[in-house]
Amino acid sequence: MARASATRARREQRARSAGLAAPAPIVRKLPTIDVIDEEQLQRLEDQADWLIQEIGIEFRQDPEALRIWREAGADVRETRVRLPKGMARALCKTAPAQFTQQARNPARSVVIGGDNVVFAPVYGPPFVRDLEGGRRYGAFEDFEKLVKLVASLPALNHGGLVICEPCDLPVNKRHLDMLLAHMRYSDKPFLGAITEMSRAEDSVEMARVLFGAEFLEQHCVIMGNVNTNSPLMVDKVVTEAIRTYCGAGQGIVVAPFILGGAMGPVTTAAAVSQALAEAMVCCAFSQLVRPGAPFVLGNFLSSMSLKSGAPTFGMPEPVLSNFVIGQLARRLELPLRCGGALTASKLPDAQAAYESADSLQSTVLGGANFVLHSAGWLESGLVTSFEKLVLDADRLGAYRKLVGGLDTDDNALARDAYEEVEPAGHFLGCGHTMRNYETAFYEAVLSDSESFEQWSDNGGKDAAQRASERCKALLEAYQAPPLDEAKAEELEAFVARRKESMDDAWY
Repeated sequence: MARASATRARREQRARSAGLAAPAPIVRKLPTIDVIDEEQLQRLEDQADWLIQEIGIEFRQDPEALRIWREAGADVRETRVRLPKGMARALCKTAPAQFTQQARNPARSVVIGGDNVVFAPVYGPPFVRDLEGGRRYGAFEDFEKLVKLVASLPALNHGGLVICEPCDLPVNKRHLDMLLAHMRYSDKPFLGAITEMSRAEDSVEMARVLFGAEFLEQHCVIMGNVNTNSPLMVDKVVTEAIRTYCGAGQGIVVAPFILGGAMGPVTTAAAVSQALAEAMVCCAFSQLVRPGAPFVLGNFLSSMSLKSGAPTFGMPEPVLSNFVIGQLARRLELPLRCGGALTASKLPDAQAAYESADSLQSTVLGGANFVLHSAGWLESGLVTSFEKLVLDADRLGAYRKLVGGLDTDDNALARDAYEEVEPAGHFLGCGHTMRNYETAFYEAVLSDSESFEQWSDNGGKDAAQRASERCKALLEAYQAPPLDEAKAEELEAFVARRKESMDDAWY
């Protein structure tokens, strides 16, 4: 029993230490899974082209966006934009197939696109949940803790932004506090605000302070993440975010959120084609704003209960869409965002585990490059769970190992082990085993593999209880990465000025 406890303690210590060092990039060596053939792909692309050319996409609330389309030669009638066949695809060609988002710690910069995989946490829930506090509106205290946890979890190589909504802060000012927290408490890449153009501009300006104006002009250091207003509508939140971020040479992620039967047809093929059309047109628009601006094509399809209207996750239809959109994105040579550890469950329970596992597996094996909501998502995206955040991150570590594929070098084939160990012997103490002892197998920090007696003697804790303890241990061990004091003061001064320039708004 003492040996088992010591093993568990060493494993947890290695996990804590891993968060302090930048892990190696996640590069896919496993082939992606193609689930439909060339003829089917062509039919989906033809459907997307038909939607763009014949039905058109609404661009509302942003006259500047309509002006840009007119000057580019699009057919603009009131707020409906139609593009000639091939125009959208031609414009998309200037978007990079992959790009680097720089982190303030260069060792934590990430490459998005190609064979690279980037995991970012849940984004946007107004509520949080943990074992001790239960379900509640998110507060800035919760937000700071979540930023620190994400900074400490090596499997998450991107910080995201709205890990939860700090609902105790004014709506028009909270983006400033959130960005400052990411810049202060983490040295991983992060996203910027998008809900109003001024907030996107604040985000770019704060990034300019952190990285320097000249560096920002030459590198992607911040991205916005937006959703089209499906079906077939792009509102000013999207176009103004594109104009702000891409106009400054920064990145934009556009993901149509299509709830089958509500914001799109109930059939998966039609919904995937619609998502492709909406995202492609947004990519084309981004390249009109600034050719070469980084763009990530997104896809967020969900099935729904046609009896209640509630979204469902981890179901076969959205799982299939993750594979299909991966094939379509690769044909466009654009980086892809889709999926995550998605669930409708209210607790980090068995339902959360199997729905998240199915959703995440199809996301990774389908070829996603940027995975938002990869950890912490609960209750159809309404809740950020502290315990599920670390449980999901544990599985992301396993995916890191999985997508790395199978090594077949001399060490992997272990001929020296066979020369040392006689037939009918064992390999436990041989030289090859000892050399590979710490790296041979992925060790899940939160999985319990001990005997029933050992588990019982250690308190008989379930996964959520173990995850709660891990959250506390990570927060206790957390150390803020160094930040240049002059930059910190300049950022704080910028935030103070912006807050003083406006009254609090709570809606």
